[in-house]
Amino acid sequence: MVFSEESLEKAVVELFAEEQIPHYHGDTIHKEMGDVLLRDDLKQFLLNQYSHDGITLKEINGIIRMLERFPSSALYESNKAIIKMISDGLVLKREDRNLKDLYINLVDFSSLHAHLNKSAEDQWALAAESHSEYPGKDNNIFKFVNQLEIQGYEKRIPDGIVYINGLPLVVFEFKNAGKEGTTIKDAFTQLTVRYRRDIPELFKYNAFCVISDGVNNKIGSLFSSYDNFYAWRKINPEDEPVDGINSLHSMIRGLFNHKRLLDVIRNFIYF
Repeated sequence: MVFSEESLEKAVVELFAEEQIPHYHGDTIHKEMGDVLLRDDLKQFLLNQYSHDGITLKEINGIIRMLERFPSSALYESNKAIIKMISDGLVLKREDRNLKDLYINLVDFSSLHAHLNKSAEDQWALAAESHSEYPGKDNNIFKFVNQLEIQGYEKRIPDGIVYINGLPLVVFEFKNAGKEGTTIKDAFTQLTVRYRRDIPELFKYNAFCVISDGVNNKIGSLFSSYDNFYAWRKINPEDEPVDGINSLHSMIRGLFNHKRLLDVIRNFIYF
């Protein structure tokens, strides 16, 4: 089977839906053309997580301004600092100086702590401590957004972006396997050369990139070489490795399972 870019996007949207990552077309997203954060999602997440601590909109807006102040002109260093902040959290100096500093997580990693070998009682205790509705659930806002226009030095339209709490953590670029002379290396070049040059603000928050033509599907860092982009060839450790169209399924169902994606973002990115 040969995918057009349109049919590939549709297949990915359907696979994400199975992983409880809903799809939004770029036309439906409320933001300014130059913005890459979905500020409303980040505000909603932080209000939900820290309302019991009395977090204010002014404090949340301060967190967003702090993220946006990291310079895209120093992309590697800014990306390194932001990913560390996403992984480890940050300390918020309170608007009311009489209040203690507040430790903030931009992503809810509480589901990673609800291990299967814990008793049900222990899992419920962890859930209560992290304000989750039930053991193993996270409170993050996941979205897959395709065809989102971003105005940087030039206007660019990434094929797909996975957002968590308004943070653009994964960028997809698709190519048509049936188009003569086109390979997924062209998708790699599109991301790591043209997009990095024209819309560097997007990549301040990037955990990793995905390049795909439906048959060939690879994952890697924005800063790595093409040879260091690899397929995600099985969902579970005991599975047989797969290639071709099956590797699209194994990548989405394996890597983009909520818990596994959070685990990769928090524990398997190294600068």
